[in-house]
Amino acid sequence: MDDQTHDDWGPFGRPIFNDPSALALSRVGVVDVGSNSVRLVVFDGAARSPAYFYNEKLMCGLGAGLGQSGRLNPEGRRRALAALRRFALLAEDMDATPLTVVATAAVRDAEDGDDFRREVERETGLKIHVIDGREEARLSAQGVLLGWPGAEGLICDIGGSSMELAELKDGQVGNRVTSPLGPLKLRDVPGGKKGLKKHIKTVIEDLAAQMGTHHKRLFLVGGSWRAIARLDMQRRNYPLLVQHEYKLTRKNVAATLAWIEENDLETLRAMTGTSAARMSLVPAAARVLRQLLATFHPAQIYVSSYGIREGLLYEEMPDYLRERDPLIEACRFAEASQARIPGFGAQLYDFVLPLFKSAPFERKRLVKAACLLHDTAWCAHPDYRHEVCFDNATRANLGGLDHPGRVFLGLALLHRYKNSREGSRFEPLFNLLDEHEIQQAEVLGKAMRFGAMFSTDGPEKLVSLRYFPKKKLLELRLTPRAQGLYGEVAEARFIALAKALGVETVIRPVKG
Repeated sequence: MDDQTHDDWGPFGRPIFNDPSALALSRVGVVDVGSNSVRLVVFDGAARSPAYFYNEKLMCGLGAGLGQSGRLNPEGRRRALAALRRFALLAEDMDATPLTVVATAAVRDAEDGDDFRREVERETGLKIHVIDGREEARLSAQGVLLGWPGAEGLICDIGGSSMELAELKDGQVGNRVTSPLGPLKLRDVPGGKKGLKKHIKTVIEDLAAQMGTHHKRLFLVGGSWRAIARLDMQRRNYPLLVQHEYKLTRKNVAATLAWIEENDLETLRAMTGTSAARMSLVPAAARVLRQLLATFHPAQIYVSSYGIREGLLYEEMPDYLRERDPLIEACRFAEASQARIPGFGAQLYDFVLPLFKSAPFERKRLVKAACLLHDTAWCAHPDYRHEVCFDNATRANLGGLDHPGRVFLGLALLHRYKNSREGSRFEPLFNLLDEHEIQQAEVLGKAMRFGAMFSTDGPEKLVSLRYFPKKKLLELRLTPRAQGLYGEVAEARFIALAKALGVETVIRPVKG
């Protein structure tokens, strides 16, 4: 059944990637001229959950020494101009013009910032839009909303020369402030470590007076926070290195910040593959983070890989696109472009849903995502399809998906292609799930494995499941045509599904 003709998508809505307003956003280029780095991102794909078609960054250090000289770093300026010249040419080749170019603290604060903007426009044709701190905070918060629809809490975006806070409530950006707490600017604070500590505490207490300390969730945005999160993963021997939606605790952060102080930066850099330029900013950022947590006391801390660049894309979306689920839209786009039978995922979802009819919405959401992705690795070698599926689910650039959700999705897809998970190289990741979640992922995978046997007409025309958990019974209803398709392999898969559920089976013929 074609994807466009399937009317009942339940609580997930219809797909948007074929919507004209979504197609208008299919290739969007954004350049962020920051105090520390200059980055080009070209987004492509479903507008609500875009793919990163191209992503290139150069650590220029435009804001290095700005606090003392009042001017952009000369070497950083030269490198930034060369990078922007390259980005303009790349965008033309990728049909991603016109580029949206924004500059933040370094260019807006430097006395030669306007001169740099004119030079860039003259040399490259790119027009730089300099945004103030409050606008930077708003765009960063919108970037978080791209990955977390309806997110609530405090956004903290740290750049090279500034740090912004913004409040998110009811899916909207509220109060926002900016501060001079970027690691590059903190290098110029006098008084040594004591002077720096006092300065950071004074500024953060002032920010708390403006923003309040009632926020339960803290979302960390920016390269320095991600570098600290990567170090936290290293210290904890955490099995999944995807930083987006990585959950931190205040206890773990305190231990990691102490670990950073106790170790040589070069040793830490070698452990994590962090660039030397980024690692040099970590000690100052660590001091800011320690005070930030001591002042605001958030109950939950998350890392967001989405920030100002994603916020610029979010800015272009109409409200009805913003309300869509980024995970489901990304999976629909993957199915439409990679599956053998686009649209079958919705039918498969209907088929397996009786097994999850009492599950909460978040679980049904993952079930839906798995069904959409169930056939997107078909071109991989049969011996490795289960591994490709798991890797894709756990490592892809997906929004709206926390780390346990990634592993649940990956494990379900692994069982779509393989009965057993024992001896898998992914076993350390299974520890992110409890036993019930592991069992549910196995059930989902084996249900998809069985349902895929009836893809000729779609399961809804051939077979249906009825699940009676209290009776420990799984009923399979077969039409006359389905009885011809229910061969030895299909029977073995049905038995494997029943075994995963721990139930008895009954087969009932029904009229077609």
